[in-house]
Amino acid sequence: MKLLIAVMLLWPRALCGSPSVQIGGLFPRGADQEYSAFRVGMVQFGMADFRLTPHIDNLEVANSFAVTNCFCSQFSRGVYAIFGFYDKKSVNTITSFCETLHVSFITPSFPAEGMNQFVLQMRPDIKGPLVSLVEYYKWEKFAYLYDSDRGLSTLQVILDTAAEKKWVVTAINVGNLKDERKDEAYRSLFQDLESRKERRIILDCEQDKVKDIMEQVITIGRHVKGYHYIIANLGFLDGDLSKIQYGGANVSGFQIVDFDDPIVAKFDQRWEALEEKEYPGADSRIRYTSALTYDAVHVMTEAFRFLHKQRIDMSRRGNSGDCLANPAVPWSQGVEIERALKQVRVDGLTGNIQFDQYGKRINYSVTIMELKNNGPVKIGYWNEVDKMVVTKSDLYPNDTMGMENKTVIVTTILEAPYVMLKKNAELFQDNDRYEGYCVDLAAEIAKHCGIRYQLRIVGDGKYGARDAETKIWNGMVGELVYGKADIAIAPLTITLVREEVIDFSKPFMSLGISIMIKKPQKSKPGVFSFLDPLAYEIWMCIVFAYIGVSVVLFLVSRFSPYEWTLEEPEDGALPLTTESTNEFGIFNSLWFSLGAFMRQGCDISPRSLSGRIVGGVWWFFTLIIISSYTANLAAFLTVERMVSPIESAEDLAKQTEIAYGTLDSGSTKEFFRRSKIALFDKMWQYMKSAEPSVFVKKTSEGVQRVRKSKGKYAYLLESTMNEYIEQRKPCDTMKVGGNLDSKGYGIATPKGSPLRVPVNLAVLKLNEQGTLDKMKNKWWYDKGECGFKDSTNKEKTSALSLSNVAGVFYILVGGLGLAMMVALVEFCYKSRAEAKKMKMKFTDAMRSKARLSITGSTSENGRVPVAYLRPGLPMSLSMTDLS
Repeated sequence: MKLLIAVMLLWPRALCGSPSVQIGGLFPRGADQEYSAFRVGMVQFGMADFRLTPHIDNLEVANSFAVTNCFCSQFSRGVYAIFGFYDKKSVNTITSFCETLHVSFITPSFPAEGMNQFVLQMRPDIKGPLVSLVEYYKWEKFAYLYDSDRGLSTLQVILDTAAEKKWVVTAINVGNLKDERKDEAYRSLFQDLESRKERRIILDCEQDKVKDIMEQVITIGRHVKGYHYIIANLGFLDGDLSKIQYGGANVSGFQIVDFDDPIVAKFDQRWEALEEKEYPGADSRIRYTSALTYDAVHVMTEAFRFLHKQRIDMSRRGNSGDCLANPAVPWSQGVEIERALKQVRVDGLTGNIQFDQYGKRINYSVTIMELKNNGPVKIGYWNEVDKMVVTKSDLYPNDTMGMENKTVIVTTILEAPYVMLKKNAELFQDNDRYEGYCVDLAAEIAKHCGIRYQLRIVGDGKYGARDAETKIWNGMVGELVYGKADIAIAPLTITLVREEVIDFSKPFMSLGISIMIKKPQKSKPGVFSFLDPLAYEIWMCIVFAYIGVSVVLFLVSRFSPYEWTLEEPEDGALPLTTESTNEFGIFNSLWFSLGAFMRQGCDISPRSLSGRIVGGVWWFFTLIIISSYTANLAAFLTVERMVSPIESAEDLAKQTEIAYGTLDSGSTKEFFRRSKIALFDKMWQYMKSAEPSVFVKKTSEGVQRVRKSKGKYAYLLESTMNEYIEQRKPCDTMKVGGNLDSKGYGIATPKGSPLRVPVNLAVLKLNEQGTLDKMKNKWWYDKGECGFKDSTNKEKTSALSLSNVAGVFYILVGGLGLAMMVALVEFCYKSRAEAKKMKMKFTDAMRSKARLSITGSTSENGRVPVAYLRPGLPMSLSMTDLS
């Protein structure tokens, strides 16, 4: 607000009759902060007796036609000098106009090549500081990534020095990459550099491109210990270095604006007081290009004030014509202005400002910066006289310190049974507040490694995944990547993308992705559950086999002469008839087959060889079938079976009634997202498009969703967690199918951490000693609430209930009833036949048959009348006939 008041007070004074100098301004689109700094400079350096009047044009500096048009427009307005920006495509156009028309051009852009009399370079040359820094680090082999839009002069100096000092330099142009493919191109580039073992890299680019490159460096894990980057621009503090600060890589650079300088500190206070709406870009710290812009206004003001005091005539009368005139008419006072500008010597935001005869900065100082765990630090400076002067000799600032006398920060996550708060946790402090598998594991690891540690729960409650847009890691992985923790002891799955940015120990637990569903209700045994041991198809085949065997036995008995016999009379009696009889009629054949199948035998047997063959194979068949049935009958009748709607991942994928999902920001979700297997890809397509979302933030949320969804939601999670929850009350979840993959949990450390080797050895030792298995049994089964699957159900399956065998009783009762009905039919049929034969009434015949059935006699006195006997026939035969 103070600066705004100053603007309001000074600007009217500058308009009241004071000398005015027309100044041109060419600003690229998007240079909001630079334009704000230009306006602030105009107000700050304007006086009552002298002022600068700007004429501003916004343009695309890469368009030579637009640059020509704006430059000529400025010249025709009668400007005395032009401030502006250029790039590789427009620099020659601007320098040509300046040389031809004698118009001075003041620019904060990269120094142009060659000797340009009328171009003032506000930006100091970085070639000297860069070469000195490479020599200081004693690099002999490195990659040089440059932006061709900034020119090739720095690259040429690096290559010349490399040839002289026998450096091996890999120069790569990153200025021509298309925006839509640049991220992929950067990743591919650094992967190629990794294959060449290039871990020392110079980035000769502006901050926007450095930001894009560093994002991809973090993405592929090239920001860790062992890598060293030099950012070859003058705004080391302009970029956001927080993402790479804790990775472990060495990052060095240069800073032209010293924020500890009193001049800069005073300006910074005024800059922070500006309103962002009025001065775009004032909400962030001033960049070095904006500082150069502000200093350029200072230089122009001092130069024109000097000319004004010297009373030099700078009028443009007769010289404000067309800049494209042929021949061109240069401005006669242009040389005087050019000399005055080069004679300026002031202290600005970028230090001492002084120019040589070619308009290049001289006698300037550049601060050398390095990025450490506590932020950017000054390690020295460079100037043209002393060259590089190191004030802090620390070649590798991010080397991890030894673990002695240091409390190691262990990041973990609240996840039962790995890490849980004790019931009375408020009575304890620090590590004593927690219990679980990983708590015990951390204690064992610390004992073997000889370290002190402090458990710290991850703030966002996530395991660790990389955001697709920001490329920032979250969760425990992010804690390690950005240096907020020293080690992660948790159920953290070892994956490729995580291994690229952190180190894992040997797996302390093996597992795989499994399916959790709500345990279905136990199915009630059916009335005919005794039929379950054999499939429906087998029962049908047995029925057809029974009929077929009976028919074949009937046929072979009919055709075989050995089955036909004469009925032998009793002793002393004459033969009743000369006809042969065959015992295997169709009904007797069915009766024989049924008796054999039921293992009860029959009062008749085949006499012929063919009949005995049929009987033999049928007995063998029934032996195997009945034995198999009996073997399975006990299991089917004594075990209560549960019918699960889902048995495998294939069942999940081919249906839509039951929703399924995973934990968000976890390895399970990443597995499905990256899988190329058709089944898992199909499942991923469903999960990512399902509405409402099938992903959950925490495992506990997924478990509750399974329990409350009434069987309409399946949760995909690690098998170890699935098995643990299955042993927790209310014991209503279950694991179905096999594991979808095979992986392991590992202890994670930052890249290059000295803890990696001792932790790895400790895990192997604990595994060989059986400690890991003991800890798993302790937290999974010994503390289980649902009992063991194979032992606790034995008492429940030892006895049969009536419902298990009710069908057998139904068949028995039904058979008895059927027999009574058939007997009644036979009784009525036989009575009718006797009535017709004896010419009796049907009722009398039925009464006689009933009396016979009850008393064994047809007469009232219990004797059989003689009239019913056939003369000459034996009693037995006549009674049989009568019956």
